[in-house]
Amino acid sequence: MSSFDDLNAASLATQAPLESNPDLEIATSAGASIDLSSPDKAKEFGEVVYATPHVEELLPVAAAPTKTHNFYDYSLPELEELLKGMGKEKFRAKQVFKWVYEKRVENYDEMSNVSKNFRAELPGIFHFQLPKTVAELKSKDGTRKWLFDIGDGMTIETVLIPNKDRLTLCVSSEVGCNIACRFCFTGKQKLKRRLSAGQIVGQFLHAQDSLAKDGLRVTNIVFMGMGEPLDNPDEVFKSIEILHDPNGINLSRRKITVSTSGLVPQMHKIAKAKVRLAVSLNAPNNEIRSFVMPINKKWNVFQLLDECRAYYQATGDRITFEYVLLKGVTDKIEQAKELWEMVRDIPCKINLIPFNEHPGSGFERPEPEQVRAFQNEMIRLGAHVLLRKTMGRDIFAACGQLTSKYEGRPDTLDVNIGQ
Repeated sequence: MSSFDDLNAASLATQAPLESNPDLEIATSAGASIDLSSPDKAKEFGEVVYATPHVEELLPVAAAPTKTHNFYDYSLPELEELLKGMGKEKFRAKQVFKWVYEKRVENYDEMSNVSKNFRAELPGIFHFQLPKTVAELKSKDGTRKWLFDIGDGMTIETVLIPNKDRLTLCVSSEVGCNIACRFCFTGKQKLKRRLSAGQIVGQFLHAQDSLAKDGLRVTNIVFMGMGEPLDNPDEVFKSIEILHDPNGINLSRRKITVSTSGLVPQMHKIAKAKVRLAVSLNAPNNEIRSFVMPINKKWNVFQLLDECRAYYQATGDRITFEYVLLKGVTDKIEQAKELWEMVRDIPCKINLIPFNEHPGSGFERPEPEQVRAFQNEMIRLGAHVLLRKTMGRDIFAACGQLTSKYEGRPDTLDVNIGQ
């Protein structure tokens, strides 16, 4: 089965009923928010487009409150305000911040330019808590994947992608995902937790510490891992401020990319943060995008592209459109023409991504000849198009393959995981 019509019919026939949940708010394609207390009520409104559990249904963004504050969950301005509220000098925050992020020192006794009296107080104010490394996998193509434990039995995955003179870290922002894109492994899981800024930054710090042993360093960060970044905007953009802060990691904003599936009301924040924008487009028209990405029924492709134009006007930076090629669904030559007509007035580049298969996806990867024909047609039309090299498939780290569900002991993992 590979045609769009066949896949759509099969999907409707096998769609599981909604579980009864009086606290679940469902956004319909008309944009109305309704309360569904039973599957029968759900049927009156058709297919779920975008479901957001109430906050109390999710595990909290960070661990349960303790007597001290997790240092990694605070930006420098927040640390300054926190210490100011305690009657401490604000400059103390910058001193500690530089030790922790610039020199990777957590031992207060080693912070030589911090007064002895203040060093004695610090253990009663802050603690240091990052995700714990469960496993690090290395692919034969140089890709690395880390499995991190964030507590409460939950795990996230982070991937390092080597490419010529760049080492790009793909970080996760959530455990699970609300968006439910049909081709994405993460999308098959319910959203369980939105990560804290410290849990996001921690992925970078662990990866950087690991790379440093080989004399390497992360050069770029993309928010393209597990979760929808704009579904967790406060913590995502705080983590960007921490990553960019010149008193610490000092990563250029131009080296940071936020990818979104199309939460249109939140997209202006990407321009405000002055970072790069990538959009998971994945379809040549509204109908097919609504099928493969149900969020399109809430904010359609035309609204999404208008927001892309606004981003370009605000920043002058071209947009990256990600386009997954699904056999018989989004890989036809005439669809290349449709795609180009839809985006040609937006300064952009288009990344073509042959589908990476995973259990139960229902989709197939196109033949290499069809992929090349689609790419050549886009080039002929005048598009700046790149064919993304599939990397990390032998460790299940390729685009669309990440998951928080983890089975097996870490000491038994090898590069054949996921095969």
